[in-house]
Amino acid sequence: MSKVRVGIVMGSDSDLPIVRKCTEALDLFGVCWEMVISSAHRHPEKTARYARGAEEAGLKVIIAAAGGAAHLPGVIASMTLLPVIGIPIAIEPLHGVDSLYSIVQMPQGVPVATVSVNGAYNAGLLAVQMLAIEDQQLRRQLNNYRQDLAKKVEEKDCALREKEAQCRRSETGDQH
Repeated sequence: MSKVRVGIVMGSDSDLPIVRKCTEALDLFGVCWEMVISSAHRHPEKTARYARGAEEAGLKVIIAAAGGAAHLPGVIASMTLLPVIGIPIAIEPLHGVDSLYSIVQMPQGVPVATVSVNGAYNAGLLAVQMLAIEDQQLRRQLNNYRQDLAKKVEEKDCALREKEAQCRRSETGDQH
């Protein structure tokens, strides 16, 4: 059984549909994770306990998702030396711009890596990259993943070029 290395924290269960994309990326690489709901505003004591105990619990990376004022990633980052990845969650009325600004504009000295609004899959991949610094098996998996991405681009390009060539041939009446 593998050890949990990534903690995922969200401010509300309403974030879960987005955050699930993060777990998909982690699962693809076989990275064990745990998930909790905590709130920097509504349950600050729980958030503090989680952040302060994360390293001792064996976590290597924390991913924190939040919408609106989105203080959760920054609060967690202020209480641990582990890297924290923030996922800004899009909510009304500002569609995630407020969340993005809240997470990306951390004060000097307390960084939070930030992905795009609702960019949970990339948050999972970024956590994998961080873990792959010291885990050669993960590094190989990540390299294979990137090669597969490049291969898919080439396949799509070839299909597009073939379709384009067929269109040209039909326009000119050339069937060869």
